[in-house]
Amino acid sequence: MRTTALLILATLGFAAALPADADGFLYVGAGVSSNQVDNIQDSFSHLNDTSWKAFVGVRPLNWIGGEVDYLDLGSQTQSYVGGSTQQQADAFAGFAVGYLPLPLPWLDVYGKLGLARWDLKHNVNGTPPPGLFSFSTTGTDFAWGVGGQVHYRNFGARLEYEGFDIPNTNGARIFSLSAFVSFY
Repeated sequence: MRTTALLILATLGFAAALPADADGFLYVGAGVSSNQVDNIQDSFSHLNDTSWKAFVGVRPLNWIGGEVDYLDLGSQTQSYVGGSTQQQADAFAGFAVGYLPLPLPWLDVYGKLGLARWDLKHNVNGTPPPGLFSFSTTGTDFAWGVGGQVHYRNFGARLEYEGFDIPNTNGARIFSLSAFVSFY
């Protein structure tokens, strides 16, 4: 949690340090995401869910920016004879964002590199004894993403793909469709 707070403060501090006549702007947004975390703990358990994300970013120059995301990776319950399993995951991520120089002022194509701080909970109820194969784990891993966005004045929409590794899974893969507003 402290890492997330520091990432958010650094992004907002960077935005506040921009000169008044800078080309940059601050933006905030939220959207719906389709998340996939498969093969949890080498089992048939998975977390494929539709959920949400929120983000705040700063773009001091036309070609580079920074962004902090919160990703709710969802929760899911699976029943089997004699019990059930529940999975739940979320992540905070901080990214450096690079934008391709395109001749269309309303369109941006970008790539993101950074770190994701994730939390994964897996709970087993029933047979075998409850809690025997349950776990809760947290970690930080390299994260990346690619996307495109369109904007008109202060409003825009983006479509993006993000991914990062979570040990003992096939990793997190997130597709999202978001809306954002910019403050110049």
